Amino acid sequence: MVAAGDGDFNPKKLVFGAGGFGGLIVGMVAPPFSPMSDSAGDPPESGRVGVLLVEDDPHTRERFAAVLDRSDGYRVLAACDDCRSALRALERLAPQVLMTDLGLPDGSGLDVIRACARAHPACDILVISMFGDEAHVLGSIEAGATGYILKSAEADEITAHLDTLRRGGSPITPSIARQLLRRFQGIGDLAADSPHRPTVVPLAEPLSERERQVLSLVARGYRHAEIAEKLFISPHTVISHVKRIYQKLAVNSRAAAIFEAQRRDLIDRPGS
Repeated sequence: MVAAGDGDFNPKKLVFGAGGFGGLIVGMVAPPFSPMSDSAGDPPESGRVGVLLVEDDPHTRERFAAVLDRSDGYRVLAACDDCRSALRALERLAPQVLMTDLGLPDGSGLDVIRACARAHPACDILVISMFGDEAHVLGSIEAGATGYILKSAEADEITAHLDTLRRGGSPITPSIARQLLRRFQGIGDLAADSPHRPTVVPLAEPLSERERQVLSLVARGYRHAEIAEKLFISPHTVISHVKRIYQKLAVNSRAAAIFEAQRRDLIDRPGS
């Protein structure tokens, strides 16, 4: 492992220190402009999901990285210790999963989440935080996160949450999920009893029939490749539809899109 500008360049391991990107990036980084492959001549790590890890605490970062690299299904593409280096990594890599803390020394993890959602809409985003309050959780979901777990999660819980995320679910630490359910059940009870229901403003541009089909399958937990197969279109076309859906609904994440679509009766609610 070498620092940027030090000695001979080893394309398999790279560390960017304060003289480089201002944060730490470690892990499997391929030669320039080939972010998702290993170095030339080496066989690709097929079947393992590439993860960008963003965490400023060294002990926590190393613990999560070790769990991922010991797993059969995941590998760390890079690990960053601040917002700036994470944003630069997103420009150079195409992660399938982003795992990020919220409190970073030079900014907010929400900025990393938003940047990832814009640049890599197919990427699953999991927040790892020590904060389990409603404000942090809802802020993360609004920014584009699709899951939220506490840093205290055990190793087997971490991989289980990632597996759920990759299957199209939205893993949330149980204690947080219960807190949110109680909150929204209370809101629902108040709305049901109120004679003045909130007015839903019509969309400036309605969803097309195809976009509704895509959104319905997204809500049922299908991944982009599976949606493409069902609708006989390419995965790239599915991603384009998802981007348009997000724009029309003014959201940044799958969970927010599903919530907004159900609120507008664009798709069926669970159990209906």
